[in-house]
Amino acid sequence: MEEIIVNNIINKSQIDLKSALRKYFGFELFKGQQENIIKNVLDGRNSFVIMPTGGGKSMCYQLPSLILNGTSIIVSPLIALMKNQVDAIRNISENDSVAHFLNSSLTKTEITQVRKDIQDGKTKMLYVAPESLTKQENIDFLTSVQISFFAIDEAHCISEWGHDFRPEYRRLRDIFEKISNVPVIALTATATPKVQYDIQKNLNMLDADVFKSSFNRDNLYYEIRPKRDVEKQIIKYIRNHQGESGIIYCLSRKKVEEISELLQINGINALPYHAGLDASTRGKHQDMFLMEEADVIVATIAFGMGIDKPDVRYVIHHDIPKSLESYYQETGRAGRDGGIGECVAFYSYKDIEKLEKFLQGKPITEQEIGRQLLNEIVSYAETSVCRRKFILHYFGEVFEEKKCNEQCDNCRNPRERTEGQEYITMLLDAVKLLDETQKAKHYCAFLSGHITSDIKAYKHDKLSTFGIGKEKDEHFWNAVIRQATVGGLLFKDVESFGTLKLTENGKTFILKPESFMLIKQHDFSNTDDDDSIIQSGKGGAFDEVLYNLLVDLRKSISKQNNIPPFVIFQEPSLKDMCFQYPITIEELTNIQGVGTGKAQRYGEPFVALIANYVADNDIERPQDLVVKSLVNKSVLKVQLIQNIDRKLPLEDIAKSQGKTFDNILDEIESIVNSGTRVNINYYINTLLDVDNQEEIFDYFSNADTDDLITAYHEFDGLYTEEELRLMRIKFMSDVAN
Repeated sequence: MEEIIVNNIINKSQIDLKSALRKYFGFELFKGQQENIIKNVLDGRNSFVIMPTGGGKSMCYQLPSLILNGTSIIVSPLIALMKNQVDAIRNISENDSVAHFLNSSLTKTEITQVRKDIQDGKTKMLYVAPESLTKQENIDFLTSVQISFFAIDEAHCISEWGHDFRPEYRRLRDIFEKISNVPVIALTATATPKVQYDIQKNLNMLDADVFKSSFNRDNLYYEIRPKRDVEKQIIKYIRNHQGESGIIYCLSRKKVEEISELLQINGINALPYHAGLDASTRGKHQDMFLMEEADVIVATIAFGMGIDKPDVRYVIHHDIPKSLESYYQETGRAGRDGGIGECVAFYSYKDIEKLEKFLQGKPITEQEIGRQLLNEIVSYAETSVCRRKFILHYFGEVFEEKKCNEQCDNCRNPRERTEGQEYITMLLDAVKLLDETQKAKHYCAFLSGHITSDIKAYKHDKLSTFGIGKEKDEHFWNAVIRQATVGGLLFKDVESFGTLKLTENGKTFILKPESFMLIKQHDFSNTDDDDSIIQSGKGGAFDEVLYNLLVDLRKSISKQNNIPPFVIFQEPSLKDMCFQYPITIEELTNIQGVGTGKAQRYGEPFVALIANYVADNDIERPQDLVVKSLVNKSVLKVQLIQNIDRKLPLEDIAKSQGKTFDNILDEIESIVNSGTRVNINYYINTLLDVDNQEEIFDYFSNADTDDLITAYHEFDGLYTEEELRLMRIKFMSDVAN
C-alpha cells in the first residue's frame, strides 16, 4: 500500500494531548485507550477501534480533527446521529462552522454555505452519509480541499455479517482513494471476530493498529422475562422507576404507537420515535427526551444510535431483537454515565418466528446469515448460563462468571445444576461421528431420535448411535450444545453458517472426559398468544370477603333508590373490583363495565368501602392497571353511536363494520353498561308495540337479576331472547345512566 500522507500537522511532537483535551472538551483524563488511539491517528496510521457503547469512541476522531490541519470526513449512517454529534461539537466551540453535516436534509443554499466554510478553513469536521459521499459533485469538491483523515462510525455496517449491513458502506474504500490518500479510522461497538476481519478486509486496512476494549459493561444488569402480560409488566416496572429516563424498543412502528399511547393514558410521560414520523416530529421527540421533558422514548431501532444521553437508567425490549449485536448495542445505551443501567427483555419464540418470516424472499446467503443471528439471540434468551459470560463469549472474550457479581438474572437467581459429563460426551461423540458437518438443529434431532428430512437424506438414522439420547428431548440437547459452546468445547463455524466444530479442548474431553455441570434451562413455552394491548386484568387472587361486602353495599343502595341491584354495578364489575381494589373514582373507571358516568353516579360509597378494606387488611394493591387504548376501537365505538343517532337499522350498522348482529349488541351493551346513554327506541319500535315494551320494562324494574334466560321463562317464551336483550339495553340506558 502507498505511504499515507502524514504531513498535515504542525509541531506534532510538541502536542500535549491532555492539555488539548482540557482546552477543547474540559476533561482532565482520557477514558480507556482513547489517548493511544488519538496518538495513532495523529501519527498518520490506520486505526481500527472496537469499543463498547459509552466507551467514548467519538472522542477518538473529534480531538484529532480539532488538532490537525484540514477537515476530517466522518461517515455516519443516520441523519439524527449526525445532528446530535454536530450540535454537541458546536456547544463546546465559539464557532458553529467548526462542524457541519452533509446529507439529503440540506437545501442547496445550506450546502453552498457548508462548502464555503470548508474552503475557508473554518470546518474541522464534516459528517456525511455514505450516499452523499458517492455523489460525483461531492467527490470533486472534497478532492479540492485538504482532508486530515477519514473516520467511519458504526463500521459494522460494512459487513454482511453485521447486524445493520448497508451495501453503500462497502464502496467507501474506493471513494476514499478517489478523494485523498490519508489515514482511516474505523470504529464500532459491536463486532464479532468474523465482522472485525470483514471490516478490515473491505477497507483494505489489514495493516491497521487494532484497539479492542473489553465488551464488558459491569454496571449493566441483564434480565430476560417470559412474554406474559408484557404491557402490565412494563407499566409496573416504569412506575417503580418513576422520574428515571428509559428507552423501550419495539420491532414495529405500530407497536411503538400502541405502547406509547398505553403509557400516556396510564400517566407516564412517554413519546414515540420511528421512521414513519416526519423528521421534525422525530427531532422534537428526541430533543424532549434529551432535555428531560419526556421520561420514556418508545422506539424502533431508528432511535438511539450515537445519542449521547448518559443517564438512561433502563432499556426495555418489548420484542426480542434480530441479533445479539443489536441487543448489545441497544442495551448499551443504558448507564453510559457509569451509574445503574437495567436491561430487561421480554422473550417469546413467536417473535423469532415473525423475524424468520421477514427473511423470506431475501437472497439465500442473506437468509442463512439472518437465521444464524436469530439462533444466537434465541440461545442467549433461553440460556441459564451467566448472561454476561454468554455475551462476551459471543464477541470473542473470555469471562469468569463469578465476576458478574449477580448483575444478571441467571447469576442472581441461579438455577439447578446437575452432572452432565455423560450428555456432553454423547454430544461431542456425535459431532465427531458426523465429521463436524452439521448445525445444532441436526445434532439435537440425531441425539433425541427424531427422524427429520435431513436425517433421512444423510441416512444418519441408520447409524448405531442414532437416538442414543432419546430419553431427553431436542430442547434439552439444544441447551447442552449452548453450554458446551460457551464452555469452550465446541464452536460455531461462521463461514459455514453455524456448523458445529470441536475445539482442541473438545477433542481432549472425548479422550479424557471430566465433570461438566449442566444448568437447568428456562421454560419459555407459555407466553402470550395475542399481540393486542390487553385490558386491565386480575391483579391477584379473587377476594371473596370483599366481594360479599360489595354485594351487601349494592343491595343496600338498590333498596334506597328503589332500583334493581344490577342497575348499579353488574356482577362482572364487582368481581373485577375484588381483583384490582380501586380506591378513587378515576381508578374505578378502569374496572370492567364501569364508565365515567356510572363511576360518578354510584362510585363514592364503593371506593370508600374498598379504601377502608385495603387499609384495614394491609393489602398491596396491583399498581399495573392497564387500559385498552387501541385507537381503532375508539373510532368504531364513536361510529356506532353516530350511526344509532342517525337511526340506521342495526343490521346495516353490523354489516358496515363487518360484524354479526350479536357482535353489535355486545358493543351497545358494553357502551350502556359503562354509563353512556344509547337510544335504540327507533329500532325496538319496529319489533314491539308500546304495551309489550312496557310489560318487559316493568319486569326488569322489579327483577332480582338481569339474566335473559330467567326473563325468557318468566314470559313463557312469549318474547324472543333478542327482543328481551334489546329491551334490557333500553332499560339499562334509561334507568342506570
